[in-house]
Amino acid sequence: MTSLFLRDLKLAMRAGGGALIGVLFFMTVVAVVPFAVGPDLNLLSRIGPAILWIGALLASLLGLDRLFQAEREDGSLDLMLMQQTPLVLTVLMKCLAHWTATGLPLVIAAPLLGLFMNMNEVAIGATMLTLLAGTPAITLIGAAGAAVAVTLPRGGLLVSILVLPLTIPVLIFGVSAAYAAVEDPTPFLPPFLILIAITLFFAVIGPLSAALALRAASD
Repeated sequence: MTSLFLRDLKLAMRAGGGALIGVLFFMTVVAVVPFAVGPDLNLLSRIGPAILWIGALLASLLGLDRLFQAEREDGSLDLMLMQQTPLVLTVLMKCLAHWTATGLPLVIAAPLLGLFMNMNEVAIGATMLTLLAGTPAITLIGAAGAAVAVTLPRGGLLVSILVLPLTIPVLIFGVSAAYAAVEDPTPFLPPFLILIAITLFFAVIGPLSAALALRAASD
């Protein structure tokens, strides 16, 4: 499992620019917002958590179609299906490596982008914490979509269409928790715990669905 994690981490960093492409896309989404809403600093600080979450969500969708594409092209996907290690654990480890290479840099870049949106320290900390808890769920959901589209030569758009509606609860509770922390620290915990529960739920359902889809695609 450790070797698989390190291998997938290297592949995720190399393919299409890896973490750099995701962070640059994240920065681009956040940077264009002030041009659209105007130079109102109070407005930017109010919508800052939502914009950061939307940017992180869209950036997380990049590269999901390549989650199993390398194994499909070099034939190692068949070996994954035949190995003694349960396929669910293999998929879970691949998701962890993918999130480490693409999702974690977004969390690290969030405080700097929060300053661009004139957010205070509490808002930046809450948004960063919710991104840390919620972005793994996006990768886990995306694993199922990537497994469904693994046999398609250009399945990137299809993966985004399949994954995006399922990530709406993650977006809702992530933004709700960030806003709750800014308005009053007391209501922060309920939506944040629900966000963690969603991530844990998809930590089970996502790899299982992806494993079933990969086996179906190989038949």
